[in-house]
Amino acid sequence: MNITVVEGDITRQEVDAVVNAANSAMRGGGGVDGAIHRAGGREVLEDCIRRFPDGLPTGDAGWTTAGRLPARWVIHVVGPNRHAGQTDRSLLTSCYVRALEVADELGARTVAFPLVSAGVYGWPKDDAIACALEVFGSARTQVEEARMVAFDHATYEQIRAQLDRSAG
Repeated sequence: MNITVVEGDITRQEVDAVVNAANSAMRGGGGVDGAIHRAGGREVLEDCIRRFPDGLPTGDAGWTTAGRLPARWVIHVVGPNRHAGQTDRSLLTSCYVRALEVADELGARTVAFPLVSAGVYGWPKDDAIACALEVFGSARTQVEEARMVAFDHATYEQIRAQLDRSAG
């Protein structure tokens, strides 16, 4: 699997699937979740309500339509909230593992990922990047490109540096 890094808006990525850092209720929220729901339109929320009436547990993933996004699907993952005491790292790695499993079920070959839990959920950014790269580096998947999307330049540089170190 090819791991790429871009700086930009995850809602504008032309990929088969975008990964949404969702909350367990699966009804939209702030950060990446809010951006994806706004850009995708009400179709995303309606599909969440229909497919996940009880939400999803932390560490799990599920998919919906992408609505008006350029992607075909949204793969929703529920990352751990460190501020709420969810500090088990395996919950975070599970998000990436499950996202790739769902991508394989869908036949998605290109998937754009945010840094799950590294925003308002308070996971340290360096470790969030490390979790993603560990999973991507060992995954058995049909996904051809895992695109890490950094919202700002500092995060882009941080991901790029860790990716370069892991490739070296």
